[in-house]
Amino acid sequence: MKLNDMEDDHFLALKNLKLKATPKRLAILRVLATESAYLSPEEIWRRLKDRFKKIGLPTVYRNLEDLSERNIISKVIHPNRQLYYYLCRNRDHHHHFICISCHKVEDINFCGEKEIEEEVTRKIQGQVISHILQVNGFCKKCTCRKGSHQ
Repeated sequence: MKLNDMEDDHFLALKNLKLKATPKRLAILRVLATESAYLSPEEIWRRLKDRFKKIGLPTVYRNLEDLSERNIISKVIHPNRQLYYYLCRNRDHHHHFICISCHKVEDINFCGEKEIEEEVTRKIQGQVISHILQVNGFCKKCTCRKGSHQ
């Protein structure tokens, strides 16, 4: 996908969700769109601070939260408890495998939502209203690299 097409898609996605397509918001999406790995708010801010002389880290955090709440980007919760963000183009219901070494994010088409709902209903008579499933580990490349250093 060409950069202009990608920016048009971002612009339309923001407009459809009644979010302003500000230059900073579009730039954040552009940074995330060029990666197949998750990024921290600080990494995104560092990439943008030369282009926008008046962009603070709180602005980046606020925009990332707005975009995440509206499911334009995905939030990644790292085992170190730091939040990272990733632009996922897959709009179907799915979850992610996160490589904690190289930060690569892969879609996984397994959910188990129905089984979880049944278990919650059966065991605690509760009702599930949402769920988050994130699988952390090492991708094939990092597993091979790690194995060769042992």
